[in-house]
Amino acid sequence: MLILITNDDGIDAPALFPLKKALDGIADTLVFAPSHNWSASGHPKIMHKPLRADSITLSDGSAAFVSTAPPPDCVALALLGVAEQRPDLVVSGVNYGANLGYDVFYSGTVAAAVEATIEGLPALAISRERADEDIAEAISRGFEDDQTIEVHPEIDYAPIADFCARLVQKVMARGLPANSFLNVNLPDVAWPEIKGIELTRLGHRVYRDELVARKDPRGRPYYWIGGLPPKGLADHGTDIWALENKLISITPVNLDMTAYRMLDELKRWHWEDLAL
Repeated sequence: MLILITNDDGIDAPALFPLKKALDGIADTLVFAPSHNWSASGHPKIMHKPLRADSITLSDGSAAFVSTAPPPDCVALALLGVAEQRPDLVVSGVNYGANLGYDVFYSGTVAAAVEATIEGLPALAISRERADEDIAEAISRGFEDDQTIEVHPEIDYAPIADFCARLVQKVMARGLPANSFLNVNLPDVAWPEIKGIELTRLGHRVYRDELVARKDPRGRPYYWIGGLPPKGLADHGTDIWALENKLISITPVNLDMTAYRMLDELKRWHWEDLAL
């Protein structure tokens, strides 16, 4: 079995190699990662310019690919034939920063898992919460046009990676329903402080975006979307609640976003009025 490993933090992300090392113990693996950070990129598809995917050798001597493609296209390139063998399962992560609630629409980590799911493969998106105060401190320092905020404290990814490998074994043994993947989030605590695992639903994310307006040297306005890190409503049973209680959140996500309850309501809207 071949597991494709990708992420949205890029080929140099500190979590990538520990994850590969752990998954090497249960299957063959192939790293196919972006050349740079694509955090909060959503699900981009590059259709109008060429993509590069260069073969590299990792520190353990294994072959990998680094690509100019965003995370979902890294998956697509591997599945379409850049990789000699078609992967059987995709693991995206471990992302530095939780992907909770509505974050699934913004996350490059989740987008890679979605791409795999669209192609009929079982997939997991795995993220670890980052300390809000680290982000807030970086924001308080301000940032310029050519800067991005990167705060990577020392995190022991080995136990996280081992947990991911055990979880992947369960998925390999049981399978996942069609059009579904697992969104996994770990709290921002040392591994011994984690209190357990919770099966959750997506919570209500609260974003605190603010417009930062500035002017360039020629007097033309430009803008940042800034503000404080997002929070969330910690309703019992949600992914947000799980992390606040030092639990690992595992949320099954289905690609069918149809609002089924709304269908009955819409049937009462007298659509014959719109008949052509």
